[in-house]
Amino acid sequence: MTCEFGLKRGHGTPPRSPKEKTLATHKLKLSNPESPRAARPATRVRALDDDSAPENSEESSDVAAGAVAVAEKPDEPEEISKLKKALVDSFYGTDRGLSATSETRAEIVELITQLEAQNPTPAPTEPLPLLNGKWILAYTSFAGLFPILSRGTLPLVKVDEISQTIDSENFTVENSVRFSGPLATTSFSTNATFDVRSPKRVQLKFEEGVIGTPQLTDSLVIPEDVEFLGQKIDLAPFKGLLTSVQDTASSVAKSISSQPPIKFSISSSNAESWLLTTYLDQELRISRGDNGSVFVLIKEGSSLLTP
Repeated sequence: MTCEFGLKRGHGTPPRSPKEKTLATHKLKLSNPESPRAARPATRVRALDDDSAPENSEESSDVAAGAVAVAEKPDEPEEISKLKKALVDSFYGTDRGLSATSETRAEIVELITQLEAQNPTPAPTEPLPLLNGKWILAYTSFAGLFPILSRGTLPLVKVDEISQTIDSENFTVENSVRFSGPLATTSFSTNATFDVRSPKRVQLKFEEGVIGTPQLTDSLVIPEDVEFLGQKIDLAPFKGLLTSVQDTASSVAKSISSQPPIKFSISSSNAESWLLTTYLDQELRISRGDNGSVFVLIKEGSSLLTP
């Protein structure tokens, strides 16, 4: 039989004397310093490798991962998607904000506020590549753009697009307005550089303006009538005259189209501004200017641009 300390005692061993027991105890104390403490039951410690893990470990891990996934996927994405659609729908008939009624503006402000509260990119200037690309203006409250937008209400003149193109690698911004007329399209743009001043704010410094070379349209489509100052003007009697004017203007436009764009410097008094981005995702950006105005822009190619 083996006792706790590994000593063997045969069946024919005579009983020990008290002196022998004392000496044996003394030896045990010298060989095992922990002997004064109460004997503890032996405990086995074994490392579990992948093969020896309990069969239900994978199931437990899956349950835990599922619990984490539920915690990391709240209902905000679906709610944000609905808010974005409602916001874009509210722009209908406002001509990028120019014709928005006070009631529509209040509705738009409320939707913007709700989206800003759930901004998925709290520090928009840190992931700068997310700002990259061409952004199409869908709505603004900036009164400085209203004179440009109102040009689209003139007969035969249309504001096709207002956009902002950001290049985060070179820290440049191009703001562009594209006009179209009966014979040609042209654009006006401003080029600026920017510096990051905070997680949400960039400082813009405008350097030059560019008037694009008019591009001749393929053909002139003369409408049956045009509306001007609330009055419809019938163009049918003038179609013959307009056709001859088209031929003359076409030759002029061709000569103009071969000229380089006109560039001019921007005065220092209007050269700087700042922009605060309050909402940013892959397809929608909301920014606020230094005069309190708001800009809602949609990334080129986004389904939000589809009516």
